[in-house]
Amino acid sequence: MTSTKTPYEYAIIQAVPRIERGETINVGVLLYSQRHDFLSAGTHLDETRLRALDPAADVTAVATALASWEKTCLGGGASAEMRLGERFRWLVAPRSTILRAGPVHMGLAADPAAELERLVELLVR
Repeated sequence: MTSTKTPYEYAIIQAVPRIERGETINVGVLLYSQRHDFLSAGTHLDETRLRALDPAADVTAVATALASWEKTCLGGGASAEMRLGERFRWLVAPRSTILRAGPVHMGLAADPAAELERLVELLVR
């Protein structure tokens, strides 16, 4: 028996240790599935890769920012009153900070949590 695949949206979370250089490394994936009422961030911060871009990178600040994105997905802080789709749109909005989301892409999956893990493994680790 196969499960029906439904649409989801995702964006890669990128660390930008030095905004003026425009260099990034992938540190996570945001995945939103309206039909599954699912929003989550899968993250993995590789300190060696981050320091290759900027030896003076503030690893603690990047890790703290990643944790705040994960908290936003769960409805923590100011996002508590937002619906999941609003949280996703807020997180993927353009910004000039230490973290940013890449372009939003679409996919199909029966299990959004498993798909998030697959994308993190493929695009981040």
